[in-house]
Amino acid sequence: MTERWPFLDKAKPFIKENWEAAGFLAPTNVQKSTAEMILEGRDVIAESPTGTGKTLAYVLPLLEKIKADEKNIQAVILAPSRELVMQIFDVITEWKKGSDIRAASFIGGANIKKQQEKLKKHPHIIAGTPGRLNELIKMKKLKMHEVKTIVLDETDHLLTPEHRGTIGNIIKSTLRDRQLLCFSATLKNDTERELREMTKEAELFRIKRTSEESAKVKHQYLVCDQRDKVKILQKFSRLAGMQALIFVKDIGNLSVYAEKLKFHHVDVGVLHSEAKKIERAKILQAFEAGEFTLLLATDIAARGIDIQDLPYVIHADLPNEEGYIHRSGRTGRAGNEGTVISLVNRMEEERLKKLAKKLGVHLQQIVYERGRIIEK
Repeated sequence: MTERWPFLDKAKPFIKENWEAAGFLAPTNVQKSTAEMILEGRDVIAESPTGTGKTLAYVLPLLEKIKADEKNIQAVILAPSRELVMQIFDVITEWKKGSDIRAASFIGGANIKKQQEKLKKHPHIIAGTPGRLNELIKMKKLKMHEVKTIVLDETDHLLTPEHRGTIGNIIKSTLRDRQLLCFSATLKNDTERELREMTKEAELFRIKRTSEESAKVKHQYLVCDQRDKVKILQKFSRLAGMQALIFVKDIGNLSVYAEKLKFHHVDVGVLHSEAKKIERAKILQAFEAGEFTLLLATDIAARGIDIQDLPYVIHADLPNEEGYIHRSGRTGRAGNEGTVISLVNRMEEERLKKLAKKLGVHLQQIVYERGRIIEK
């Protein structure tokens, strides 16, 4: 049964049509909670787990607010990685169908002259990486004085020392009465304090996964020696239905794992931040098409990746708490089922148990026997 959503009742016809075409029955908690506030022009700070529909939570109200008969840029969305910017742009493109709204994306590494040409087409809503947008503002090609709303997507990563100054410059280039929307999967207390100073009486939303959503993702771990992790991955690669995004801590480890797996005739994809945009897109396409079962990635490379119905996330190197949340959120997206497996040595096992307790995650120990994963 379709749930009645006041925002949708009042939305423009093209939004209603696209909602019906997408086959959605109900908004997610973050969408339901924030829509009215965004429409009212209020500043919003929202924390909601990965895969709970945060992008649509701000895209739909923004599309509702945009005046398509005007020529100026009205909304600017900032995201920390090229992948995430392109993912957001794809969502906007999909959901603006049936309207005259124009959108554009601006990422570092792309030809800046071509991007200046995009601005001449007068987009209403743009998504971009901070460095590139700041560059266009300094060149006086991107005019921000009529921007009504700025979105910080993955706020926690936009307020790192690397981006903080740039974000500040971009916000200062708009008029004081603009709206600021901050969305993130994890929101630390010091990030919240910083956002409080940047926003005007922002409404704060901390949204947790429902117990039904949490139950759909299994969190498992397998204890083995450090040197046996590659051997385990080799065995996993032969399991029926295996398609896994495997996280390692850095490019050095990534190369070691990839070389050893290839030596054992395991087809693997490799995704790291130094790969070119086209190369990364090709690797993701091949992985989604099932050309190989294991995709090795570092944290930076995997930001903003949305792989449809990904069954497994494997932590080959154990991350910190925030990393565990972001990495694990690549599976079980939008209410789908998923499995997270951590490969841990004896020392890491204790760390993982403490981390799981802190996050309220139920851990299940597994072993690999006779070509199968078995729960202990």
